[in-house]
Amino acid sequence: MLQNIIKKVFDVREGEFKVSLLMLSYIFLIIAVLLIIKPTVNALFLSELGVEQLPYAFLWVSIAAVISSFFYSKALARFSLHKIVKITLITSVVVLIGLGVLLKLGIVSGWLLYFFYVWVAIYAVLSASQFWVLANLVYNVREAKRLFGFIGSGAILGGIFGGYLTSILAPIIGNENLIFLAAFLLLSCIPLLGRIWKSRVKKLGKFKEKKRTATSPERPLRRIRQSRHLTYIALIVAISVLVAKLVDYLFSDFAAAAIIDADELTSFFAFWFSTFNLLSLAIQLFFTHRIVGVWGVGFSLLLLPLGIFGGSLLFLILPELSAVVVIKAMDGILKQSVNKSATELLALPLPFELKNKTKSFIDVVVDSIATGIAGFLLIFVVRGLDLPSFYIAVLIILLVGLWLFFILQVRKEYYKTFRDNLELITERTGKTNKRIKRTSVITGMRTVFKNGTEGQILFMLEKLMEINDRRFENDVLELLAHPSTKVRTAAIQNLYFLNNSTMATNISDLLNTDDEALTLASLEYLLLHAEKDSRLVYDRYLDHPNEKIAAAALYCLAREARDNHPLRISYKLEERIQRRIERLETASDQTASLGMLLQTIGIANIPGFYPFILSYLKHHDITIVQTAIEALGKTMHPSFIPVLIDFLPNKSLRTPAIVSLHNYGSNVIGVLLDILKERTTPLNTCRFIPLVIKSFKTQESVRTLLLLLNDTDLGIRLETIRALSDIRKTNPELQFNRHQVVTQIFEECKLYHQTLAAMHTQIIISYRNRKKSRKEISDKERDARTSLLELLERRLDAGLERIFKLLGLRYQQKDVEIAYEGLRSDKQEAQTNAIEFLDNLLTGDLKRKLLPIIEDSALEISSEEELQKIKHKIPTEMECFQFLLQGNDQKIKLAVLFLIKHQKDKKYLPMVEKEVKSDDFKLRTFAQDAIEALQYPS
Repeated sequence: MLQNIIKKVFDVREGEFKVSLLMLSYIFLIIAVLLIIKPTVNALFLSELGVEQLPYAFLWVSIAAVISSFFYSKALARFSLHKIVKITLITSVVVLIGLGVLLKLGIVSGWLLYFFYVWVAIYAVLSASQFWVLANLVYNVREAKRLFGFIGSGAILGGIFGGYLTSILAPIIGNENLIFLAAFLLLSCIPLLGRIWKSRVKKLGKFKEKKRTATSPERPLRRIRQSRHLTYIALIVAISVLVAKLVDYLFSDFAAAAIIDADELTSFFAFWFSTFNLLSLAIQLFFTHRIVGVWGVGFSLLLLPLGIFGGSLLFLILPELSAVVVIKAMDGILKQSVNKSATELLALPLPFELKNKTKSFIDVVVDSIATGIAGFLLIFVVRGLDLPSFYIAVLIILLVGLWLFFILQVRKEYYKTFRDNLELITERTGKTNKRIKRTSVITGMRTVFKNGTEGQILFMLEKLMEINDRRFENDVLELLAHPSTKVRTAAIQNLYFLNNSTMATNISDLLNTDDEALTLASLEYLLLHAEKDSRLVYDRYLDHPNEKIAAAALYCLAREARDNHPLRISYKLEERIQRRIERLETASDQTASLGMLLQTIGIANIPGFYPFILSYLKHHDITIVQTAIEALGKTMHPSFIPVLIDFLPNKSLRTPAIVSLHNYGSNVIGVLLDILKERTTPLNTCRFIPLVIKSFKTQESVRTLLLLLNDTDLGIRLETIRALSDIRKTNPELQFNRHQVVTQIFEECKLYHQTLAAMHTQIIISYRNRKKSRKEISDKERDARTSLLELLERRLDAGLERIFKLLGLRYQQKDVEIAYEGLRSDKQEAQTNAIEFLDNLLTGDLKRKLLPIIEDSALEISSEEELQKIKHKIPTEMECFQFLLQGNDQKIKLAVLFLIKHQKDKKYLPMVEKEVKSDDFKLRTFAQDAIEALQYPS
């Protein structure tokens, strides 16, 4: 009965109830323990050390939080999350038991209380963070959107339960026994963790696990500083934390003065903490949406500081504990309800990726720094000047004024960012539309849904997916009649998360379309309601007479059941796929449903069907091969990485291969680097691997590409430099190691200089050979030298490109590109201007080494007079051949050996004999042919 109610209310689908209940129980216990130990340790700290020591505790918490966050990120990158969480739980249990024993012995004082106070603060941050990382592993994105509300309710219930339990038991059994109870509850989390990990996470595989695990942000401070909107958000968070700590100090001061007994003080803290949680929940459920929806983000953000301001004024009039409780209530209740929802909407105009990469920094580092500043203020201002508590309220009021100023500023930036986004979309589409007015975000979004262009509506629907606000359900339903297929598709995708109680009646009408994305979105929505009527799926769609609809329904089911084994068994997914394969083998036209079947097998996570995908990689239809490649990427199976890499040289299959490899997540970068280093795949294929690494556009991909600058192969280096240049262009916020870049420029300059000298040698010889007869110089020798010259010229062009793209990583890319285009121009004036521009741009060693090479490259050698202008020493042909054969360019080596073969000069025999021992079969063959020609000239 209870299970059915939960499934209906929270949209928990078949196969998800057990693991969701385990997750809810886990976070319930984690937060319940927190609400037991936090009031207990706070009360012990205040009773033993006094409120005077609290500012120093704030400082230690600030330092410990930043340090632990740094080392935790490092540990998360190196070790399994399961191991880290398990060690955290065991360590926490040991610490709690140790605290309980020390309390029993009566020897908890001094630095031990500091340690336990700081540890509780770290536990509060770490335990919640670990749970949500674990939740992202257990659920895919679609499941998470549906189920995070349900499992998150466990945290609220745990907070209420733990606090009230502590409030009741503290005076009865004492603080030491409460600590033992907390240790027992936390110990029970370990078997829960084991069952959760075994049932869901263990089956993911390393690539899926790594992909779902949140990575540490890359230079988040730089990203925050680049966005005024984010800067204001960070400042608001900092001020709110600073004020909260001052309120906390005031609350602790008056409570400790009024209640002397530690057990009674624990009960007092626990009661109010739970009461604040309960009231916050009530406001969140019944009032938050109305307040934020009607009055807008700006007004909603003002409620918390205004509430604290009002409470502080009350305290100035009536400096009693009751007034302090009012201030604390304003902070505790509004922060987790109205203010939290308004803050989420405040970040809505920002790109989703940007929010993700800066959120943890703001939540942890900014919070910690603000806590430390609060400690400093209390130590040096309040305690240093020996000010009474009255002045803390004055300080709070002053900070609230600063808080209100930042809210007004971010409100302006909020509307500006939204307006800029919509105007940018309008410019792209070329359609005009009314500007979004400065009204509430809810009204603004509804206006766009009714009157916006296609691009603007799609933008708002994308933003709606981030917040899943059910107040927009009717607005989205109206968009099902929109003329744009893209809008209808996005609307249904939103309805999947906005509406799970009743099914929109006109969804099934949208199935009869030629647009695959719209068909899939419609079926996903219909599958959502399978729990209400299972025949809807079985009879009408999975066995639909329209082959395309039936195939799409199977794909949707496979995606839902990918990590959900009970759902897979219930709907007999494997049998259905097998029947479809058998039906396909006897069908006259396979193309119609083959593509969807390949994608279904790719997403289904059933390895037994993978050979079916592999069998279509050599299909005559290029579209089918592309689909098969995409299907391999969806499997994320490690054994398919080399298979996908082999398709990179094929231009028509390169893009799906890159997309599929990218689908493995950033963990594949290390695998690709190993393949490049060990040359486990042909060199021609290796040269395209930098394109895959480039697709991630992260700091990790930049670091990896910088390592590849040292590769011996010129082709790999060129593709690597092009990839770095493209990343710099699209992601200027990423950092490029300047020392590495400059060092590589010097290496490229050296190679360019040597290649240029070799080409000048060949030009001179070729020029002089024109005057000789055919008896002296054969046509074959002339052709061989011409081929070598053309190849050297191409290498010089590629070398110049590498140098300038590297310069673009060191200087402004636009400036370097202008100079490069000028240098490549046929006009003498453009070349001269480019050289002059570079003369002003470059400095130091770069200028000294690069300019002479560029000046020489601009020369056109067509006469003896031009030869005199060359500033560098021109090598002999023997020196030229020695340099070229010592390099790593296979084509150049082959061209040199081919020329030596037709020159028939025995003085080159020793250098040719060295190439007979080469690992390269082609080089060995050409060298052997050259030796025979030199030893036995015809």
